[in-house]
Amino acid sequence: MTPNYRRCVSCRRVAPKEAFWRIVRVYDDRSVCLDRGMGRSVYLCPQVDCLRQAHQKNRLGRALKANVPEEIYQTLWQRLETAE
Repeated sequence: MTPNYRRCVSCRRVAPKEAFWRIVRVYDDRSVCLDRGMGRSVYLCPQVDCLRQAHQKNRLGRALKANVPEEIYQTLWQRLETAE
């Protein structure tokens, strides 16, 4: 079976979706969560530069068309620190 490819919202790199973090705007209540749920989603590389640009330039918020809470960014920074 062929892999599903996705594009990073920050650096625009294309890779299989397992290589990215998934951020979702849930359909029902328009809340933003990580990794699960149905609705509009974006993908982000688990790298320092991509996360920094996404946070500074509000790339997640613009792509999801919703406000991204600061807790989401904090969780992503913690994931990045534990991965290193």
